[in-house]
Amino acid sequence: MRQTSQISKLTSLRAGFAVLSIFALIGISGTAFAADAAPMAAAPEAKAEVPGKPKVDLAAGEALYSNGDATRGVTACITCHGPKGQSAIGTWPKLSAQHAAYLTKQLKNFKEGTRANPIMMGMAATLTPEDMQNISAFLAKQPISQGVAQDKASIALGQSIYRGGIAAKGVPACAACHSPTGAGIPAQYPLIGGQWAEYSNAQLLAFREGVRTNSSQMTTIASKLSDKEMKAVADYIAGLH
Repeated sequence: MRQTSQISKLTSLRAGFAVLSIFALIGISGTAFAADAAPMAAAPEAKAEVPGKPKVDLAAGEALYSNGDATRGVTACITCHGPKGQSAIGTWPKLSAQHAAYLTKQLKNFKEGTRANPIMMGMAATLTPEDMQNISAFLAKQPISQGVAQDKASIALGQSIYRGGIAAKGVPACAACHSPTGAGIPAQYPLIGGQWAEYSNAQLLAFREGVRTNSSQMTTIASKLSDKEMKAVADYIAGLH
C-alpha cells in the first residue's frame, strides 16, 4: 500500500510538471508571436501633401488674350493691348514681359474695385482667378517692347529723379525699387522700362490725385512730384532698357 501511494504521488508530480511545461511553452510561443506581430501592426505614417504652386496654362492664356471667350463674355485683350502685349499707342500700356504676379494682382484689383478704371473693371469682371493667372503667365513670356525718350530737354531732369530721387522733397530714387534698367523686381515692383511715357505720366497723376489707390507707396511718392517732374521722369523711363 505504501509503495502504491508513492507511485501515485510521483505520477501526480509528473502530470503537474507536464501541465506547467505546456503553459510555459504556450507563454513563450505567445510572446514570440506578439514580438513578431508588433512590426506588422505599426502602419506606415502617411506623408503630408505639400501644396505646390498653381499650375498655369500658357495656351489657355494666349487663347483668352487673343480671342476672348464669347460664351462667358470675355473680351480679347489684344484689341487694346496689341499682339503679344505690345500696344501701339500710349493710351494702353505695354504688357509684354511684365511680371506675372504683378499683372495678376492688377486684374484682381480691377475685379474687386480697388483699382478704378471703367473699361478694365468690366473686362476683369468675367475672369476667373485661373484666367488671370493664365493670361499673366502668357504675357510674362513675351518679348519686351522697348521704347525711346522723346523730349531731349527733360532727359537730364528725368534721369536725375529716376536715379537719385529728389532729396529736398523726400522723393526716393525710382531705381531703388524698379532697378536701374526699369526691369523691376518680380512679385514686388513692376517692369516699367520702355513703357509709353503717356501711360506712365497718367498713372503718376492718378496716384497723386487719388484716382488710383492700390499702392500707398506710389501715392506718397507721386504726391510730392510736380507736373513737370512727372513728365520728365515718365519720358526718361520710356527709353530705359
